[in-house]
Amino acid sequence: MSATQPKTFAVADQLKQLIRSIPDFPKPGITFYDITTLLKDKRGFAETIESLQDHYRDTAIDIVVGIEARGYFFAPAMAHALGAGFVPVRKPKKLPHTVRSVDYELEYGTDQLEIHVDAIQPGQNVLIIDDVLATGGTASAVARLVEGLEGRVAGLGFVIELTFLNGRNRLAGYDVFSLLQY
Repeated sequence: MSATQPKTFAVADQLKQLIRSIPDFPKPGITFYDITTLLKDKRGFAETIESLQDHYRDTAIDIVVGIEARGYFFAPAMAHALGAGFVPVRKPKKLPHTVRSVDYELEYGTDQLEIHVDAIQPGQNVLIIDDVLATGGTASAVARLVEGLEGRVAGLGFVIELTFLNGRNRLAGYDVFSLLQY
């Protein structure tokens, strides 16, 4: 690797080495990118948060929303790093207070996500964080939840993007950042 190559390329290569690829999971033909091996590496986890933070450092962020479940690994750390609050978006019937929900389509049906109705105040700048951008359905649904509470989606950040699924297309008009592309 050249000394003049940007840090992000070097970091991305190092982080990819910390992610375990599992072929044919959860079904034949699918490669699952297991981030648990990245999470347990203290330097790798720190580099992940620092690299995501670098992209949003100059963006005013009031709230970081994490998407259940693996977005929770990264969103609270990002909230701390950016001096923002953290808000979880959950599967149905997991939040104890009044919620707003959104239905969204999956490859095999529909699902639903919920957020507390008072989690985001009108005009707050919100960063949405998840582990993987695949088809973009989940992230798009969460953006609709945020905007339904009159928050402003300041960006959507992902550790991994599966580029061949074109999920970024469903998020047109938003600042979408992914640290690693497969």
